[in-house]
Amino acid sequence: MRSSRSSAEGASNGALRAVESTRDASSIEPFDEVREPGVPGPANAVHRVTDAKATNSGVNVCGGAQQNASHDSPRDAPAEPLSPDDPLAPLPFNPYKGNRGLTRAWHAMKNSLAGFRVAIREESAFRQELTLAAILIPCGLVVPVEPVSRVLLLGSVLLVLIVELLNSSVEAAIDRISLERHELSRRAKDLGSAAVMVALGMCVMTWGVIVGPLVVGWVRASL
Repeated sequence: MRSSRSSAEGASNGALRAVESTRDASSIEPFDEVREPGVPGPANAVHRVTDAKATNSGVNVCGGAQQNASHDSPRDAPAEPLSPDDPLAPLPFNPYKGNRGLTRAWHAMKNSLAGFRVAIREESAFRQELTLAAILIPCGLVVPVEPVSRVLLLGSVLLVLIVELLNSSVEAAIDRISLERHELSRRAKDLGSAAVMVALGMCVMTWGVIVGPLVVGWVRASL
């Protein structure tokens, strides 16, 4: 009986020792030196473990500080001033844009009249089209048609003048930049001339569709 009890107690003690050894092994931290109990180790073993922990914590702190700095640097960094070529940069101050209300309308009217004078004096194409408009506008007011047709007749004539003024402004801007022959300058002027031709074609088509039957009827009645 004593032998069986002693063997049982020895087995239980062995199991407890195994559990305790497992706990001790799991509690061992990195860089710790494992020794047998009762065996003296070097005096600087504790210092090694402490230095290793401090080094790891220092790395983590520095790394966290660097990450925080990297995340906070774009927010805390001052915004760089925009260059004049940047489309989002504010426009320079224009003293001619400071007028408001009736003063602005008065200056706009003066500038428009100045533009008409320059177009009449400098642009021969505008003078020809203005002469044509001086003939067609009274005819459009006198011809017996419906109000909508009258508006179309007068609007087609005014459209030619509008497009010609825009074409003249584009040509003046291109000549202001450079007077040398360039493919892009020629293309811009050709596109403006094409726009004027389309406006003239629309004017001819409108007058031909609305006034053409009336003219044919008047000719037949006179014959």
